[in-house]
Amino acid sequence: MNHTLPDRMGDVHDFDFLSGRWTVHNRRLMTRLIGANDWTDFPASMGCEPRFGGAANIDQIDFPTLGFSGLTLRLFDPARRRWAIYWVNSRDGLMTPPVHGGFEGDRGEFYGIDEDGGREVDVRFVWTRLDKDRAQWEQSFRLKDAAEDEWETNWVMQLNRLR
Repeated sequence: MNHTLPDRMGDVHDFDFLSGRWTVHNRRLMTRLIGANDWTDFPASMGCEPRFGGAANIDQIDFPTLGFSGLTLRLFDPARRRWAIYWVNSRDGLMTPPVHGGFEGDRGEFYGIDEDGGREVDVRFVWTRLDKDRAQWEQSFRLKDAAEDEWETNWVMQLNRLR
């Protein structure tokens, strides 16, 4: 089955809320896309800074109990009115293919294609602005031969702004 991924549009100010320092509670599914329930929880700290007047931002997230860090680069394309989100971690230094999308109200959806365990997967990021000091991010995968609505959430981050 070949899926068509949504092409969500956004605004240059979609990620303005993310600037600053955050504590992050992570919940990640260790075995993906086989119906497992082996979730693990771990802490993180994150800092995000805007660039280009808000049309870009960069964050670094540190996972002290796991011994690695990650870096996210978000770039806004004004012609297409959508964001591209790139991720790289300190373990391998490889940048993942981007997800693209934007926000409608307090919910942002971003879609792309990647690989997980040697399998091509559709990827969905969902950002939710809960209030000025709290946000949530979710990552879900779907196999190429799965039904359109068979997304499996495999990572959830709950962010709380540091004061």
